Amino acid sequence: MQDERIERDFNARSEEEQHAFLQQTWCDHCQEVNLGMTNPREYLLKGVVFVEGDCLRCGNAVLTELTEDDF
Repeated sequence: MQDERIERDFNARSEEEQHAFLQQTWCDHCQEVNLGMTNPREYLLKGVVFVEGDCLRCGNAVLTELTEDDF
């Protein structure tokens, strides 16, 4: 079923990719770019890969949608 969230292993990515995804963020709460995130969780939902974590500044959820350009 495509609506099901499928967990993926963020740590399977190269260190370079991990670093980029952890640094290149947007926080809706802080309204700022590139504050960084901790506790990354990667998953596939409806055919789209997401990396979700916690904003380094405020701790609120940060969500990054990965596009083909990110690979």
